[in-house]
Amino acid sequence: MDSSHHQIQGEQNRHHHHGQQQQQQQNVPEKNTVTLKVGLIGDAQVGKTSLMVKYVENCFDEIYTQTLGVNFMERTINIKNTEITFSIWDLGGEAEFTNMLPLVATDAVALLFMFDLSRKSTLNSIKDWYRQARGFNRTAIPFLVGTKYDVFFELPDAEQAEITKQAKKYAHAMNAPLIFCSTSASINIQKIFKIVISKAFDLRLRIPEIIHIGEPILLYQDV
Repeated sequence: MDSSHHQIQGEQNRHHHHGQQQQQQQNVPEKNTVTLKVGLIGDAQVGKTSLMVKYVENCFDEIYTQTLGVNFMERTINIKNTEITFSIWDLGGEAEFTNMLPLVATDAVALLFMFDLSRKSTLNSIKDWYRQARGFNRTAIPFLVGTKYDVFFELPDAEQAEITKQAKKYAHAMNAPLIFCSTSASINIQKIFKIVISKAFDLRLRIPEIIHIGEPILLYQDV
């Protein structure tokens, strides 16, 4: 996993007879480099920081210090001939940090609106977060991400059904993919960012959708 920037060496010149200028042109790196800014938005303690750290550093800690303001991390991946750097911005969920929302939302390619699957109040808050963030960025691709699926899985069936139904309703209204994930159990973390890439570049993904209540929902194809 590569969370830093690396200089890419150009391909060796195969056209020796075209002179020095042509040789220098051939040494220009042929890889495309793209930066995708992704904003993580939602109430405090829903797992925004842990999702970011899990994706970038592949580690999970039960205890995270509450984000004061904005966190920022990067991870670079290579897909075919393109180097993609995810620039991930994590906004503290307390009300006093709302004034920093423009930092996170502006110029983002995707906005992950996150809620805790085991706390329905955090899902209810998504309406306000969505409205405010859209005021700063109307073009970013929205995602609705339910966290702590491992805790949600232990809830009574009726409660799981109610939360899933409401989340599907919100995702439909937002025209957003809906993903349930767990950082501690490593469920659907990588898939979130694969779907971000597929939506950003209009690529087809072969990841099967998961639609049944009680399972880690993954709905993205029809939005």
